[in-house]
Amino acid sequence: MYSFKIKNLKQRLPVFLRLMRFDRPAGTLLLLWPTLWALWLSSGGPPTLKNFIIFTFGVVLMRAAGCVINDIADRKIDGHVERTRDRPIPSGSISTQEGLIIFFILCAGALTLVMFTNNLTLKLSCIGAALTASYPFMKRYTHLPQVFLGAAFAWSVPMVFAAVTNQIDSMLWWLYSAIVMWTIAYDTFYAMVDRADDLKIGVKSTAILFGKMDRAITACLQVAVLVLLTITGVFFERGEWFYCSLIAAAALFVYQQYIIRNSDKRGCFKAFLNNNYVGAVIFIGLALDYCAI
Repeated sequence: MYSFKIKNLKQRLPVFLRLMRFDRPAGTLLLLWPTLWALWLSSGGPPTLKNFIIFTFGVVLMRAAGCVINDIADRKIDGHVERTRDRPIPSGSISTQEGLIIFFILCAGALTLVMFTNNLTLKLSCIGAALTASYPFMKRYTHLPQVFLGAAFAWSVPMVFAAVTNQIDSMLWWLYSAIVMWTIAYDTFYAMVDRADDLKIGVKSTAILFGKMDRAITACLQVAVLVLLTITGVFFERGEWFYCSLIAAAALFVYQQYIIRNSDKRGCFKAFLNNNYVGAVIFIGLALDYCAI
């Protein structure tokens, strides 16, 4: 029977942390910002400390779990991609079995947090876990894995509303759709970094699907994000601070389109990371908006 190796845990801890991407918090923040938007909107202002802790730590655990299962799914692919060949599993620093153990531990931790909410949120968390686990395999069968990632990243929205209000409000789907569109746009930037390698090994992505239309389509997606967030603001009766934050987000989107104009790897990755400023500025606008009431 396989046993988890712990005698050199202290020496191997940095490798485990790299597997969970704790050395690269950008992805965690991209998942956290829309979760915070949903918390403030569903609570009508600052959420309870309990819900804030549950969903903040839940985001950290589930993003880490998503990274682990992604590396397990791509263990035979990552070694052929320049950006990912040194990751712990393809490099042999961590075995697939160890990765699976870490994945289930992270999921168990997230499930424990959800158990402090209600039955509706618990049921929704099962769908979220299924989306997280299935996303890494989509790139083998469809050019739209970014859509599945968006669905997974946005799933915190119905979970938050369920935890706060114990019901699924129809208005939340405007916010959900905005987050899906936003995720597709910025993850396309991320996929553009690996496009050349992905074409060689047969991995599918929206970056490959969009081809030379990548800038135009991602720009349209970003416009859709702003429109959907505006509709969300109208439904939730938000004020000027929120709409000012959307103007700031629009300016950041224009900047992102500028830095990917040559489709070079450095510019595309920079545009991907810049989306954390988008998430932050919208959250700040939302928080200030509620403070102004």
